Amino acid sequence: MDDRFTVTYRIFAASADEARARAEAVALEQTVEVPRDVVPAGYVEEVILGRVAGLGPDPSGDSWQARISYAPDAVGHELPQFINVIFGNASILAGIKVLGIEPGPEMARRFPGARFGAAGIRRLVGRPAGGLVCPVIKPQGSDIAHLARLCHATALAGADIVKEDHGLANQPAAPFRDRVAACAEAVARANAQRRALGDTSRALYFPSILGHGDRVREDALFARAAGADGVLIIPGILGFDALHRLAADAEFGLPVMAHPAHLGPYVLSRDTGYGHGALFGTLMRIAGADISVFPNHGGRFGFSPAACAEIVAACRDPMGPGRPILPSPGGGMAIDRLPDMMRLYGQDCVYLLGGSLLRYGDRIGDAIREMRAALDDAT
Repeated sequence: MDDRFTVTYRIFAASADEARARAEAVALEQTVEVPRDVVPAGYVEEVILGRVAGLGPDPSGDSWQARISYAPDAVGHELPQFINVIFGNASILAGIKVLGIEPGPEMARRFPGARFGAAGIRRLVGRPAGGLVCPVIKPQGSDIAHLARLCHATALAGADIVKEDHGLANQPAAPFRDRVAACAEAVARANAQRRALGDTSRALYFPSILGHGDRVREDALFARAAGADGVLIIPGILGFDALHRLAADAEFGLPVMAHPAHLGPYVLSRDTGYGHGALFGTLMRIAGADISVFPNHGGRFGFSPAACAEIVAACRDPMGPGRPILPSPGGGMAIDRLPDMMRLYGQDCVYLLGGSLLRYGDRIGDAIREMRAALDDAT
């Protein structure tokens, strides 16, 4: 059985011959990185060297798609080298874009993906069906008491996931450890009140981790001990391996939500970077994210409906790497848009609302109940 994995690239070239030459150059660049005539015969040439497995016109009509296969032996067992083979030096070449990643059986074994995935998150929440309500706790500069009140109010009103804003780090207004302890206690108290009222579901609290790279695990284990139910990680800043290592860490053993900050330049160009689905869907799954946040169309970030649909499809693809995960659109959304979002994205989705909820002030619990009603009515 062929255990090689395959990457699909968009290649800009004036002709099929030029496109093939560029594809062959990528296959060299991503593996042996020497001229073709000096590639050692035997194992290096027959196994390690990338192979152009297919080439054809891109549907856009102005470029080509090349499928290049690589050997697991070119990677080993560490995610950074996997990403390096997928798009290391080739990312510096103009007119080369990653559209798809097919890990194949061996790389799927080495990188099994999400610990929980969509089904596991639903089990933790206790909500077997319906869109998941996720308020974003913000803004930066708020004191701990205010943030904890928001956590309690939204959790008590029926939120499924209470997520800290990615801008909450270790600032003096709300230092990480003090904040996490207070907010975890607030969510736990709200969950106890919900249980007393007969609610069989509960809110999960996901604090944001954005300290020094060598403290990610330490901070995550502290959050777990303090009562957090998962964490938010920014792989574009901390690195995809930080996400991967945490997702695979049995001692941590909680879900991980991935935020898209700093990743915009990777997807915003047609002729370089990654396809939206490849980055926010497939690569997030390979790295082990259980939930992948992305900017919804119509918000302040300008992703198109087609790009958003591509992300959602890659997150949910049953044939994708590891367990299907939950897509999570957000970014400048309001409650009145939720029915349309629900019709577009369906039930297996984490619906984020942040700043617009703060307009409700002390009535933020009403906003959460309105979110729940809007999602349920659109089912």
